[in-house]
Amino acid sequence: MYRLSLYLCFLLALASCQPDVEFESAGPLFRTGDDPRWAAPRYDDSGWQNERSATGNQVFWVRHHVGLPQWDSTALLGVVVRSFGGFEVYWDGSRIGRNGRPASATRPEVPGTETSYYLVPAALAKPGPHVVALRATQAHLTDEQRFSDVKLHSYPRLLRDPLLIMAFVNLMAGALLLAAIYYLFLFSSSSQKDYGTLIFSSICLLCFALLMMEYVKFYVDIPYPHFYTRLTIIGLLTFAIALLVPLYFALQFGLPRKGFIAGGLLAGLSSIYLFNYPHYDQTAIYLSLAMWAASLVIVLLAIRRRAKGSILVLTGLLASAVTHYFLYFDYSLYITFTVILLCMLYLHALRVRVMENERQAAQQLSSRLKLELLKKHIQPHFIKNTLTSMLDWVEESPRQGAVFIQALAREFDLLNDMAEATLIPLGKELELCEHHLQVMQFRKEVRYELEQAGLDPEELIPPAIFHTILENGITHSIPAADGSIRFRLSAEACASGRKYELLTRAQNRPAEPGTKVGTGTGLQYIKARLTESYGTGWQLHSGAVPEGWLTSITIHSAR
Repeated sequence: MYRLSLYLCFLLALASCQPDVEFESAGPLFRTGDDPRWAAPRYDDSGWQNERSATGNQVFWVRHHVGLPQWDSTALLGVVVRSFGGFEVYWDGSRIGRNGRPASATRPEVPGTETSYYLVPAALAKPGPHVVALRATQAHLTDEQRFSDVKLHSYPRLLRDPLLIMAFVNLMAGALLLAAIYYLFLFSSSSQKDYGTLIFSSICLLCFALLMMEYVKFYVDIPYPHFYTRLTIIGLLTFAIALLVPLYFALQFGLPRKGFIAGGLLAGLSSIYLFNYPHYDQTAIYLSLAMWAASLVIVLLAIRRRAKGSILVLTGLLASAVTHYFLYFDYSLYITFTVILLCMLYLHALRVRVMENERQAAQQLSSRLKLELLKKHIQPHFIKNTLTSMLDWVEESPRQGAVFIQALAREFDLLNDMAEATLIPLGKELELCEHHLQVMQFRKEVRYELEQAGLDPEELIPPAIFHTILENGITHSIPAADGSIRFRLSAEACASGRKYELLTRAQNRPAEPGTKVGTGTGLQYIKARLTESYGTGWQLHSGAVPEGWLTSITIHSAR
C-alpha cells in the first residue's frame, strides 16, 4: 500500500506540473513544394496555408513560429515534434535532426515516428522569436491530414522523464503480470472452478497488456504508418476490460441474470466502439465511462442486497471518479484501473475467506456425521440384533455362521480404514457395499443383489456414500415377491462431469407422517462429504421412480 501511495503521488505530480519552458506558439503553416529558403527565419510566409492539402509523394514544408521569452543560454533546450511523415527539422534555418527520411526522386520515403525529440544548439537557443521548419513527405496514410505540433522543453528532462515514468510503469506491470499468472494457476489447479478467479486473472492480464501497449512507444520506434495499429489494440483492450470488470462485480456479488448483464454490456460497449471509431481517445474515454457507470449500478444493487464489501467498492469507484475529473486521461485511466483492481482483489479475498469457512464447516459436519454413522454400526441395538442373528446361524450352520462373522469383521475393517480419508477408490467402496449386503442378507434373510455398470474401480469418491445409499434402500424398501431387493449402481460421463445412479428395485415403504425426504442422517452425511471434496461442484437428487427409488449424484469437477 505504501508503494501504491507513492506511485499515485508521482502520477499526481506529473499531471499537475506545468512545462518547465515558457514559450509562445502560433499554428502551423503549410506549403507544397521544395525550396531551401523556406527554412530561413525571416522568410515571408504570409501566403502559406493553415491546412495542408493532399500532397501524395510530393515534398511539403511546415513552419512553426515560436517565441522564447526567456532562457538560460547555458542550459540545453529541446524540441518535441509531433507529426506524420519522414522529415528534416530546421531551427532558424539550421538543420538540427531528422525523423526518418523524406522521399526523393531516387529513393522512397523512410517513415519516421509520430513523436520525435531534438537538441537545439546552445548558440541558437536565444530568447526571442524563432522558426521551426519541417521539410517532409507523407507517402503513407495520404488521406490522413494529421496535425503538426511543436513544443519546447528542457532537453535533459526530455531524456529523464520517460525513464522515471517507465520505472513506475514496469513496477505496476510486473505486479499485474504476477497476479494474472498466480490466479490463472490458482484456477487451473483448483478442483472447484471459481470463474471469478479466471475473470480476475484475465483482467490483470489485459491491464498488463494495456499498460505495455500505452508505453511501448518508449521502448520501440513505431513508424507512423503503424501509429493507429497501436491505438486500435489499446481500444480493443479497453473494450475487453470494460466488459469484464462489471461482469466480475456481478459474479462476486451474486447478482441474478448474469447472462442478461453480460449481453447488455456487450451490446452497449459495441455500440460505443462502432459509433466513435476511429476517434481512438474519445472511444477509450467513453468505454471507460461506460465501465464505471455499469460497475456503479451493479454495486448499488449489491448494496441494496447488503452484499459484503459493496460499500468499500462504492468508495473506490467514487474515488476513481474524482481522479478522472481532476487528472489528465492518460494518468487517470490507469489510476482508475488500479483502484478498481484493488477493490476486485478485496472482493476476491472476501470470497476466498467465505469459501474457506464453508469448507471448514463442511469438514466439521462431515466428521460429526462420520462419527454418527460409526456409532450407528456399533450401537447396542445393531450389535444385539447382529449377534443374535450370528448365534442362530452358528447353531444352525456353523459354516455359514463363519462366513457371516468374516463379512461383519471385514465391513468394520473397511469402515475403520476409510474413516479418516477424504477420497477413496471406487473399488474399495464397492467391496464395502458387498460385505454390508452380505451381512444384512444373513440378518434379514433377504436376498440382496448389486449390479454394476460403467464403473471404474480406480475413480476417487468420498468414502461410504454409496454404502449409505444402500443402507437407506435396505431400511426403506419392502422386498419383492421373490424375497429379494436388487440394486443397480451405474456411472456415465456427462457434459459437466461424471454422473452416478443407484437404483433400488423394490417397493418403497410409506414415509412416516411429518417426515421430509432428504432430512435423514444418511443424506446429510452424503451432502457433507460431497461438499468437503467438491465444494459446490456437485448435484444430488433422490426420489421415487416406478421401479423403486433412484438416487443420482453428478460431480461437475471430479478430481
